[in-house]
Amino acid sequence: MFFRLAAHVGVIIVLLPGLTFAGQPVTRQEATGALKKAVQFFRCEVSTHGGYLWRYSGDLKLREGEGKASETMAWVQPPGTPTVGQAFLDAYEATGEKLYLDAARDTAEALLRGQLRSGGWDYRIEFDPENRQRYGYRDNPARQGQRQKTTLDDNTSQSAVRFLMRIDEILKFKDKKIHEAVTFALDSMIKAQFPNGGWDQWWDQLPSGHSPQQYPLVKASYPESWPRVWPNDWTGCYFLNDNVMGDMIVTMLDAYETYGEKSYLTCALKAGDFLLLAQMPQPQPAWAQQYDLNMHPVWDRKFEPPAISGGESQGVMETLMLLSRKTAKPKYLEPIPRAIRYFRGSQLSGSRLARFYELKTNKPLFFTKDYKLTYSSDDMPTHYGFIVDSRLDRIEARYRTLLSTALADTESGAAKQTVRLTPALIRQTRTVIDRMDERGAWVERGQLRYHKIEPASGIIDCQTFVNNISILCRFLTANK
Repeated sequence: MFFRLAAHVGVIIVLLPGLTFAGQPVTRQEATGALKKAVQFFRCEVSTHGGYLWRYSGDLKLREGEGKASETMAWVQPPGTPTVGQAFLDAYEATGEKLYLDAARDTAEALLRGQLRSGGWDYRIEFDPENRQRYGYRDNPARQGQRQKTTLDDNTSQSAVRFLMRIDEILKFKDKKIHEAVTFALDSMIKAQFPNGGWDQWWDQLPSGHSPQQYPLVKASYPESWPRVWPNDWTGCYFLNDNVMGDMIVTMLDAYETYGEKSYLTCALKAGDFLLLAQMPQPQPAWAQQYDLNMHPVWDRKFEPPAISGGESQGVMETLMLLSRKTAKPKYLEPIPRAIRYFRGSQLSGSRLARFYELKTNKPLFFTKDYKLTYSSDDMPTHYGFIVDSRLDRIEARYRTLLSTALADTESGAAKQTVRLTPALIRQTRTVIDRMDERGAWVERGQLRYHKIEPASGIIDCQTFVNNISILCRFLTANK
């Protein structure tokens, strides 16, 4: 039996810094009122046609996602519209109040208006009638030169379809528009999958499938040579970068659990088989960020060279363990021990890992601030993690647990847990309520990155909203 990997289960709860607690109790009525006030503020004051961005100035005059945004834009890429929508559904499931389901339906409608003819979503949605004509939205007349790029980068299309799947299930599949949009998106993702199980990061036409003759099934291997300077030719075909494969596998397992359609499970298993093919041979039995048709590691952006990736490889191992547990197939565990041994021998000082290890030599690779490849970490750009934290201890512990238990261990640990009304949860709830302003907003000090200012009115951050809604929902669930 398979169990849904609901996006809301894994939300990180953060305790806002710099506060002391007087130990005041929190009543259920107080938490309920705070939840309603926060959601009404976001829905009525922050929303753009049901959609959301990433950050706003405290007075809502400045807005941004991954870039400056206008009042007619919403962002799909997390922590944007689907992430906020999931929080509304958490509130609905914690309380049963229609207000929160209505807010989530507004968000679903925003995503339907942003769905592209290519099947999925771009990073952003434009609602201005004139500006919308530049995009190949499904509800727009087709015109030459419209942007209609479905992107799998940064969990963009995946997060959208997973939110829509969740509300589709809550609505008992009776909303025909939502259900059809989900089916259309999932079908496009299946058709976009290559014969070996991998995906590109994006496509701009509705896929019709790929020929096995054009995309042969071969195992990953080392190229004879590779350019030391970024060639700017974008030869990558199969992508692990930005957790494309992990997010797609979770999406398809979610779809199989929700609808029981075998093609979704087949798609997830095929993607797992790609991860087996993509493991590099000795002496570096791990994974690269992206591969060409020959399954050779290749450049992506100017700071992402052909290399073994300490970041993406850890994500691959976690995905393989998840897939093995959900499908009771031990073959997906087979690559993990040698990958762990390899990385144990490749750790930097402080038990951290390089994002990139040179092919064959295994020397850590870095970039200077003017993007020249180097073996030195003395002059790195700050916008990208060229050194990453090691999760090897956690990965190995999880791997050993899986070996010692039945693989058909159905539920995830997070899903099994009963929410308890602990003193820590009460303190967190007290903090969340006390930090709310009279509007129902959580305003904090911080910078609007793309405006390059720290607004005097503070900032309203969608991730903070989602985290705090999660705390309130946990309190209410534990206090029923």
